[in-house]
Amino acid sequence: MPVIVLEARDFTSPLFLVRTLEVFSSCTAFSLVASLEHKSSNSSSDPLSDTFRIFCMFTWCFFFVITLLIHIISIIQFHSLIPISWKNLTMTVALLGVLMSLSSTVVFPWIVMDHGTVSPRALAATVASGLTFVAYAAESCVLRTQAHEQRGYISSLPGFLKIIQLWGGLKMIPLMVIISNLTTGILWQFWISCVSYGTCIFISLVILVVILGDFAGRCLLPFDRFLAAFSLIGVLLYMLATVICLTKILQMGETESNPNNLNVVIMETLVSSVTLLAYTVDLAFSIKLLCDRSHI
Repeated sequence: MPVIVLEARDFTSPLFLVRTLEVFSSCTAFSLVASLEHKSSNSSSDPLSDTFRIFCMFTWCFFFVITLLIHIISIIQFHSLIPISWKNLTMTVALLGVLMSLSSTVVFPWIVMDHGTVSPRALAATVASGLTFVAYAAESCVLRTQAHEQRGYISSLPGFLKIIQLWGGLKMIPLMVIISNLTTGILWQFWISCVSYGTCIFISLVILVVILGDFAGRCLLPFDRFLAAFSLIGVLLYMLATVICLTKILQMGETESNPNNLNVVIMETLVSSVTLLAYTVDLAFSIKLLCDRSHI
């Protein structure tokens, strides 16, 4: 049966301290921004600001809840009864928290915050979001320094690439919502991009479920071929989406009068390019693994 651990050394460990900082900083960030909801004049009138505000709030709230649950489960030592890979789950939350918190820390002061009348609460929320990013980065470093048998697949470089791929897909969701409201662009380009990003998000979630549930041995195909096939699909789809993004930039550069619309497409291109790079490197790792095993 799980027992409550109340020893002083457990409450002063680096892992306990960084998770406590994650909980308090993320809670502070979304609480401060929520208090500005009826005071910000541009949040209700600007679709760009409003969409990214929802993205930031979702990021802080989601990681506050999931980190608090992990924190409580770790204290009461209940994770041995949960039918998932705990070492992969904690590393997944830490790495995804790093990327999502970094995105919120950049997006909130750049797009969401009203630069005309800067509020002290908005500045404090930005600082709290930055502390959340630092805390998750520290947790990922602490988890990486654990013994080899305590680290899972997500702690490896291919595992980290899987998290970057998931982050790229999640980042595309608010961008696609904003682009759907733009009056410029060709409709078929938008839908092809949405299908590409949606398919890759689904693939990333399937891979994550297989890893967290330790279902690799139950796959119809060998797990290494399973990953290689999905990486190849991701490379092809993101290559198509990146070409479409570059085409839209050329089209909008000649006719677009609103710089915000062009900035959103440029942001989509950057995120798509980073994710494409992650899929490409991941595919190279998968091919190398297949070749090494074929020679054994």
